[in-house]
Amino acid sequence: MGPIDLFTPIHLGPYTLANRMVMAPLTRNRAGAGNVPHGLNALYYAQRATAGLIVSEATQVSPQGVGYPHTPGIHGAEQVAGWQDVTGAVHHAGGRIFLQLWHVGRISHPSLQPGGALPVAPSAIRPAGEAITYQGMLPFVTPRALETGELPGIVDDYRRAAVHALAAGFDGVEVHAANGYLLDQFLRDGSNRRTDAYGGSLANRARLLMEVVDAVTGVWGPERVGVRISPVNPFNDMHDSDPQGLFEFVAGALSALGIAYLHGVEGAIGGVARQTVDLGRIRAAFGGLYMANGGYDKARAGRALASGAADLVSFGVPFLANPDLVARFRADAPLNTPDAATFYGGGAEGYTDYPTLEQARAAG
Repeated sequence: MGPIDLFTPIHLGPYTLANRMVMAPLTRNRAGAGNVPHGLNALYYAQRATAGLIVSEATQVSPQGVGYPHTPGIHGAEQVAGWQDVTGAVHHAGGRIFLQLWHVGRISHPSLQPGGALPVAPSAIRPAGEAITYQGMLPFVTPRALETGELPGIVDDYRRAAVHALAAGFDGVEVHAANGYLLDQFLRDGSNRRTDAYGGSLANRARLLMEVVDAVTGVWGPERVGVRISPVNPFNDMHDSDPQGLFEFVAGALSALGIAYLHGVEGAIGGVARQTVDLGRIRAAFGGLYMANGGYDKARAGRALASGAADLVSFGVPFLANPDLVARFRADAPLNTPDAATFYGGGAEGYTDYPTLEQARAAG
């Protein structure tokens, strides 16, 4: 066997992926009324089906999990039907797609919550910053701390969402435990000041994540479940006193559950990480397939795969702007210039109208 590169096939659970290029989960705020996916979303994902694997945009497991306008859900029958169109289009194009399961926790606003309720969190700590709402940017509010007796219901929301994802035709699911959302809020001590069985020690702070993953693997089997973490990402006002110890513990606990992969957001989103971790030690604690994410280009991704630092690499903005990113990387062809003004919200512009290399050449 020759050296491993982006185009080397890889076994992921029951699947053989054609390459090691993963389309990262990308919130695009283009779901329809009722947070239901629709035909434009199906086209967008199908255009990118040459990725070895697509991980869908973050998708709410419940109405309480909503934190942004026009983001899709997986908790109602119409949403399941909408996603069936998406997965059918991806499969028709020869691709594989996992659904990312999401609850935003405190990163919401009463205007986005059922009945105007307060967002929920492990502890009543207001994050710095502003919520994106249908009324524009509004200051975050102090969330309501979840009661211990409510947490089995949160776990069941994830289990039910996993059942719906199976009905919607996905190939697997990814549990979103990164970027300052609910499960990450429980993990990190900057946002979790609880004194019950879900706070304090590493095992206690990781308890909700492990219960969620156990519930989801009960639906899918561990071989079709991944988990995303972000050890030093300060996005959404997050920090921890010992990210190395925490995420080595989390990686080891997830390893014991036998999940398909660990997806690491390396560094910060839209800023600078104030802390560092030894990713090699976290990866060693997990022991299984590791998917790297964080500003990778072709050269850096190739080095990570060749050295064994990663088994797969997920790309966000490059896939957003290049539906045929795999072909472009293979040919060392130039990439489209992404239009940041159309990243979030809107219609086809900046979503499904990025040209393939063939289309760009034909246009002159």
